[in-house]
Amino acid sequence: MLSDLIGEFPPEMREPLHRLMDKVIQELSDRPTGTEFRHLSRVVERLAESVVELSQAQKRTEARLDALVQRVDDLAQAQKRTEERLEQLTQAQKRTEERVEQLAQAQKRTEERVEQLTQAQKRTEERVEQLAQAQKHTEEILTQLIEAQIKTEERLNRLEGIVEKLVGEMKTIRKELGGLAHTFGYRLEDEAIWTLLNLLPRDFSVEVKGQLRRGFLTIAGGKTVEANIHGHGVKAGKPVTILGEAKSQLKKRDVDNFLSLVRLVAATSVEQVFPILVTYQTSPMVEEYARHKGVALYFSYQFKPF
Repeated sequence: MLSDLIGEFPPEMREPLHRLMDKVIQELSDRPTGTEFRHLSRVVERLAESVVELSQAQKRTEARLDALVQRVDDLAQAQKRTEERLEQLTQAQKRTEERVEQLAQAQKRTEERVEQLTQAQKRTEERVEQLAQAQKHTEEILTQLIEAQIKTEERLNRLEGIVEKLVGEMKTIRKELGGLAHTFGYRLEDEAIWTLLNLLPRDFSVEVKGQLRRGFLTIAGGKTVEANIHGHGVKAGKPVTILGEAKSQLKKRDVDNFLSLVRLVAATSVEQVFPILVTYQTSPMVEEYARHKGVALYFSYQFKPF
């Protein structure tokens, strides 16, 4: 029975209990008296009870130790989780500090930008003040210009009256000059009409039939054109239409315009057109151009009595 009880103890306690039991048995073998034996029996019984209690206590202790070990394991796992959480919090704190540093730098840049904007605003306000002063100066100048404009308009009104008077006088002068121009033109045409009767036979073998005159000719479409000099003649036995124009100062465009008139008349005439230009003066270039185009050219100084 004691051996079975001892077997329930942990291995480290079994050997001491076996020695104790051997010692007790040895003493009982040496003193087999009844009183002592009974005393030892009671001691052994109490020892056995103690051993049982000790065994039960040991079981409770082991149970508590197992619970404690489990608790320690739980605490270890909790500690591990706490450490992991702490590491996460540490990393989060690190990231937070980095973010705070970034925000601090951004705040610094913002403050610098605000300072720049403040300075720009200050410069803008100064510029606005300058513009306000310039506007005031401009308004003063504008007032002066308005006053000057009013005076100018008054002077212009007076000048318009003078100009109207001058325009009227110029119209009168132009009308008189036009009359004089027509007079000189008609005079040149008249002299040409009088003398070409003799010049054309001499210079171009053109015999004038009848009289040369000034008037209007009918062309295609029933239209009429003005002719300064017009008549009929014979050249080399063939009838020709004599067509001439007088210009006080002959220019190249006058030659071209006259050639256009010649073409219009030739388009409706069965006779060949003999063109003549008469002028007081022209340039050598225009003179050569007219003769090159086949136009007979006469100057007023050639119109002398025969």
